[in-house]
Amino acid sequence: MAIQANPSYPAVERANQAARMPVEASRRSQLLRRYTAPTLRYLVLIPLALLFLFPFYLMIRNAVMTQPEITGPVWQWWPATPQWSNFDLLFDSTPMSTGLRNSAILAGVNLVFQTLFASMAGYALARIPVRGKSVVFSIILSTLMVPSAAIFIPSYVVVSQLGGVNTLWGIVVPGLFNAFAVFLFRQFYLDFPVEIEEAGRLDGLGYFGIYRGLILPNSLGIMMALGVLSFIYSWNAFLWPVVMGRYPDTATVQMVLSRFLTAQTINLPMLFMGAAVGAAPLVLIFLFMQRFIVQGVKMSGIKG
Repeated sequence: MAIQANPSYPAVERANQAARMPVEASRRSQLLRRYTAPTLRYLVLIPLALLFLFPFYLMIRNAVMTQPEITGPVWQWWPATPQWSNFDLLFDSTPMSTGLRNSAILAGVNLVFQTLFASMAGYALARIPVRGKSVVFSIILSTLMVPSAAIFIPSYVVVSQLGGVNTLWGIVVPGLFNAFAVFLFRQFYLDFPVEIEEAGRLDGLGYFGIYRGLILPNSLGIMMALGVLSFIYSWNAFLWPVVMGRYPDTATVQMVLSRFLTAQTINLPMLFMGAAVGAAPLVLIFLFMQRFIVQGVKMSGIKG
């Protein structure tokens, strides 16, 4: 028996193709959205990244060039003969090693004690029921409205009377208290779970025991965030260290760099080499601790 062709088969096939077309179009649209957004994002971020990295390239390039090459009219992307000896000359002719040591001490002490003191003050203002603590908090906040230039000379007079001129402690101690850090810690502890403190009280702990055993271990995130920002700010400090520390033994990195830029001479290769060496610790800290820096920037917008 001969098999007759089904006249409705082409119509069914066309119907199936018509049904598949919206599905395929939707799939293509999803793939397009999936790959288009990241591509556009990278097309924007890559030029921006190169733009922000250009000053670092310029600093390293100038650090291995000679003075005539830097100031010459012809632009060079890289010197024909890199002067890597500028690195050795930097440490041989200047107290850069002393500056790195003093800057590390200044930034490290501020990182530890500034965050610790601010954490203790913030916890006391947020949790300990003391009469007049709102007035104390208002006074602390009011110090943020006073320009730093207005208290510079009084601070110098006080530290000078205490014998802190040309000493490391005279440079470090005035910066150990930070009113803005106290504010951030207070806001953080206001939202801290009360149940954890109540559990500590059931165990017989007082305020100090609760702070040391329960509050402090749970505050490492904000402490690291503010600590990194404090380290960067202290490392880049210039005006107060240059006024308080006039001897080579108390010189910081920024003070050493200022010696290459005077009214008579400008030593550009040494200046850029010193800037590259001085910026290296900050770059490393940023690479390893950038998530804490972002967290600190986010916390700067906390509302009570």
